[in-house]
Amino acid sequence: MTFRQATKEDLPAIIEMIANDTLGQLRERYEDPLPKEYYNAFERIDGDRNQELMVIENSEREVVGSFQLSFLQYLTYVGGIRCLVENVHVREDQTGKGIGKQMFQWIIERAKEKGVHLIQLTSNKLRPNAIRFYEGIGFKATHEGFKLHL
Repeated sequence: MTFRQATKEDLPAIIEMIANDTLGQLRERYEDPLPKEYYNAFERIDGDRNQELMVIENSEREVVGSFQLSFLQYLTYVGGIRCLVENVHVREDQTGKGIGKQMFQWIIERAKEKGVHLIQLTSNKLRPNAIRFYEGIGFKATHEGFKLHL
């Protein structure tokens, strides 16, 4: 497996993965060509030194996974840095092959390199398999999360 920063050319594969699950089907628009909003978002992410949009390639150089890391500077924990993990996806035909576990081993090492004191993520309560996976690799549900959609 190869981990690398995503490029604009990777967007169709990334958006297809995101749109190909139960919740993604309700909120994403995987079309050819992709809506320009995805490219605009990519440019903002790519231009922000505190954001890392990553892809995972298999030996055939196919994108089989993707995730985004946001490094957040805090005043708490004596000015600590947190790593927020978002949009974790493995291509549907590649699930169950250990890619998710490799992904989080890589994320933990990257967070250590950046001096992070805490890695955090959220998972929708409608994703019980994902929740079991995160708990199985050591994440703890320590807080109650809230969202306000605008």
